[in-house]
Amino acid sequence: MASYEELQESVITGQKDKVEGIANSLLDGGIKPREIIPKGLLPGMSVVGQRFKTGEMFIPEVIASAAAMNRGLEILKPLIVGNELSDMSAGKVVIGTVQGDVHNIGKSLVGMMMESGGFTVMDIGIDVPADKFVEAVEEEKPNILGLSALLTTTIPLMKDVIEALKRSNLRDKVHVMVGGAPITQEFADSIGADAYAADAVSAVDKAKQLMS
Repeated sequence: MASYEELQESVITGQKDKVEGIANSLLDGGIKPREIIPKGLLPGMSVVGQRFKTGEMFIPEVIASAAAMNRGLEILKPLIVGNELSDMSAGKVVIGTVQGDVHNIGKSLVGMMMESGGFTVMDIGIDVPADKFVEAVEEEKPNILGLSALLTTTIPLMKDVIEALKRSNLRDKVHVMVGGAPITQEFADSIGADAYAADAVSAVDKAKQLMS
């Protein structure tokens, strides 16, 4: 039977097919899916995150690793019954790119890294108006709302989302995190966001801080 270490290494090296094979081998060996995720998949992505931070890995490699981990999750998550999956989650995140902005890669990478960090993620897409963010918070009841923007002309719309949450009496029910190339900590503070993340790895760290 394959080992957790082999699964971790396959995630780190971004080998989707190998992740699938090892996950199935562990299942065939009687290992519960709820054990494989925290002992095999997540530690592998944790290494990826650290290597990305130190410059040992780059975005294309991180994307490949996240895709490999997601292949494993696709196999394992449907086999986890009842409330076990929600019990394993580090928290729930809704993420989207604000209205007028159609940039997707950075947001998607953050979503993948959040999932790699144990969060349940709902990506509501690009060019999302403020009322759609509000609607998602009402319906999904996330712990964290992630707002992304890459254009200097669209970052002011992040404040519009926060103001819309206030008008709907939802602002105190969700942590708001913002990110994107033009965003700074000063800007995040000025619009009343709860956190700012400079990249996908620090977004996971900030999310965990908010949850604690």
